[in-house]
Amino acid sequence: MQGRGSASMAATLRVEKLYKRYGSVQALDGISFHVDGGEILGLLGPNGAGKTTTVESIAGLCRPDSGAIEVAGVDVRRKPREAKRRMGLALASTALQDKITAREALESFGAFYPRRATAEELIADFDLKAVADRGFDTLSTGQRQRLALALAMVNRPELLILDEPSAGLDPEARRNMHSAILAVKGNGGAVLMTTHDMDEAQRLCDRIAIINLGRVVAEGPPADLIAQSRTTTTISLRLAAAVPAGALDAVPHIGALECNGPNVRMVAANVNQALAQLVPLLQQHGLEITEMHAQRATLEEVVAGFL
Repeated sequence: MQGRGSASMAATLRVEKLYKRYGSVQALDGISFHVDGGEILGLLGPNGAGKTTTVESIAGLCRPDSGAIEVAGVDVRRKPREAKRRMGLALASTALQDKITAREALESFGAFYPRRATAEELIADFDLKAVADRGFDTLSTGQRQRLALALAMVNRPELLILDEPSAGLDPEARRNMHSAILAVKGNGGAVLMTTHDMDEAQRLCDRIAIINLGRVVAEGPPADLIAQSRTTTTISLRLAAAVPAGALDAVPHIGALECNGPNVRMVAANVNQALAQLVPLLQQHGLEITEMHAQRATLEEVVAGFL
């Protein structure tokens, strides 16, 4: 596997300089990224950023104006049928005939592919045994999502594309869905997923690509993006006595200062600079720090900082 920082010929998915315009709206503006086998890449960004258009372009549901997409070395635009055999797609909402059973759906979908998993294998893999012979209209949201993921895996794809895979799921169904996604990664598959859930992105994704106005504005492992972010850190202090009114108003390098008796809360872009200015001032007023906590920006705050 090649380094994470740059695209490689070995990448399972390679997207380069995609452009797509809808009338006066530039939905994609030269977007580029890659996903390696055994890796999960999350696409994050606000509504209208270009995530759905990107996913639909890769899956062959819409045609970009220009750019290149390769799945396992196959050009999606030139050989769409061959490329689709190598990918699986699960959207946020799956609709099937009301009375079709999970088993029947898996057998029907599998019939389209020369290389496929059996219905029984997928029923076992995605914990569908208890509902395998029930009509689709009787399944819960979590059961439908697991079936959607099983259908996306019926052709044993090299690339799995997920659009908001755990939207609307209860905590147990969400954990089951996450386990299934991680199993795909563990078996060497590449996973591309969109999500608005920052905890989900941080928990599952090896890398994230933040999209805004049809471009990737930041990319990297979640921990690295948080560490490199210039967004502020929240500092919480508990002092031995209450802070006198106005005592901390003139401290540079801090913002959003809140004083409530002995409790002080502030934000700072540079924690060391803020404390270097704050501590001498506290000493002047005879105020001793008894507790201190510093919390770096969350992934949600980091994403917002790039938009």
